Amino acid sequence: MVVLSELLQESSSSSTTHGGRHNYDVFLSFRGIDTRLSFTDHLHEALLNANITTFLDDEEIETGLSLKPELESAIKASRASIIVLSENYASSSWCLDELVLILDQKRTSGHMVIPIFYHVEPTDVRKQQGSFGIAMAKHKQRMEAETNEEEKHQLVEKMNKWKKALEEVANLKGKDAKGWQETKFIEEIVTDIYHRLGVPLRTALPLLCGMEKSIQFITSWLKDGALHTADILTIFGLGGIGKTSLARYVYELHCRLFDRSSFIEGVNEKCTQQVNGLLDLQNQLSHDISKTSPIHVHDVFSYTSIIENALARQKVFIVLDDIDSLRQLDALLGKKGFHPGSKIIITTKDSSLNEKYALINSIVQPKHTKLFLEGLDGQSSLQLLSYHAFKGNNPKKGYEEVSKKLMAYCQGHPLALKVLGESLHKRDVAEWEERIEGLKEEMDSRIQKVLQVSFDSMPSNNDKELFKHIACFFVGEDRNYIETILKACSIRTLHGITNLIDRCLLTIGPRNELKMHQLLQEMGRDVVRQESPNKPWKRSRLWCHEESFNVLEQNKVTCHSYLSSSLQQN
Repeated sequence: MVVLSELLQESSSSSTTHGGRHNYDVFLSFRGIDTRLSFTDHLHEALLNANITTFLDDEEIETGLSLKPELESAIKASRASIIVLSENYASSSWCLDELVLILDQKRTSGHMVIPIFYHVEPTDVRKQQGSFGIAMAKHKQRMEAETNEEEKHQLVEKMNKWKKALEEVANLKGKDAKGWQETKFIEEIVTDIYHRLGVPLRTALPLLCGMEKSIQFITSWLKDGALHTADILTIFGLGGIGKTSLARYVYELHCRLFDRSSFIEGVNEKCTQQVNGLLDLQNQLSHDISKTSPIHVHDVFSYTSIIENALARQKVFIVLDDIDSLRQLDALLGKKGFHPGSKIIITTKDSSLNEKYALINSIVQPKHTKLFLEGLDGQSSLQLLSYHAFKGNNPKKGYEEVSKKLMAYCQGHPLALKVLGESLHKRDVAEWEERIEGLKEEMDSRIQKVLQVSFDSMPSNNDKELFKHIACFFVGEDRNYIETILKACSIRTLHGITNLIDRCLLTIGPRNELKMHQLLQEMGRDVVRQESPNKPWKRSRLWCHEESFNVLEQNKVTCHSYLSSSLQQN
């Protein structure tokens, strides 16, 4: 059975070499029990995502001694083969038959062959020793036990071919998985096959965990066939939740379906940290979507007019990543509208941008769609953490409990799982325990920095104070109860809570309770902690019972701190 990605099936084209038609770019030869659910699955996905048409046999059980006709046909219909030589590869007669045919195609039709030594030594393959020696010995025993002379003769001939094939493939220039991080190794393989097939290389796609439904949703949105209008999709969620990675993934999959496309990454950061950041982004966008050489100007408003005209003339696919203000949207999209069939994806931490931004055009009125990106579920969290901490799909033996503790701390946040997983790679269990305890006192600075962007960008000091109050004292409490208390503290809660919800810093639960991601709560408390790291009595709020008691005992509490402690007790 051929397993092909539906996302690429429609647009992948067959290749032609020496007058013969090839249905596939790559044939994957592998031993299922070794790598089907791990390395080969990841490699297969990466090849498809990079638009390399790949054949993968979907059946595990060998039903006969001879190679299936469909496998033989697929090898002959492929431009290249990737052979994953793993521990039990030689134990499969099918794998060995595939190998013989692949090398025969290499000699007769220029078939490209890339052997992958997946945690096996090339010497073991060449000399048939180690696991390869054991496998070949078992094949020999089966051959010697055969009573039918004709079949025995066929097995003898096969074994001779298998031995020569293993020697030959071991002498080819291949790739050794030893010492590689698996993601980097896969990226290296994909890059190499692209160059050797003569296909222009696009950006390598990340291996996203737990985002299948979001990818399917966006793919359906992109292919809805609504050519009479233009669509805008806003992907929103808290910092580090995976908005950029998801947008980059679907962009690379589908950008070729449009006349022109552009991915503008990190809009807000470039606008706030670079003098001419917005102008540079306009220049990039104008260059990407203009069919003629863009006119270089030095004025934001002039560039907006150029971009507006280009957007009206052709069907485009644009991703604007990390938009934080209407000014940025106005400068990069204008207000004249889009050519029918265009698709615009905006990633942002502010879910209200859809309502605030209105394109004015009497002919083309874009439809607006929202996608809220939540954290990963337990299984996907474990997979992502294991991938970065253990370079596998599951925790190493003995690390199961500490992995659960770290997952509970991260609460499905992809960036936190990645950062903390990488930092604990090759660390023993005791170091994991110590790190987890330390996180209760101090958040990892890399995670803190990403989460704090939303807090720092809030223009209202009232909203910042409201966020700190909630983070320190009121997570899980009834909204009406909190509004009553904070109103007495001169905090404007009605509009403030709405603003926090819009910025993905707060949600309202089914029982009207205030809910906040644990990492956001830790970030908010750390903001208060940094007001005076070593002198808690100088902070604006105290929420820790032990610290509050010590401050009161030393009679160093300020009126504000005392009030905040009292609020907590009430």
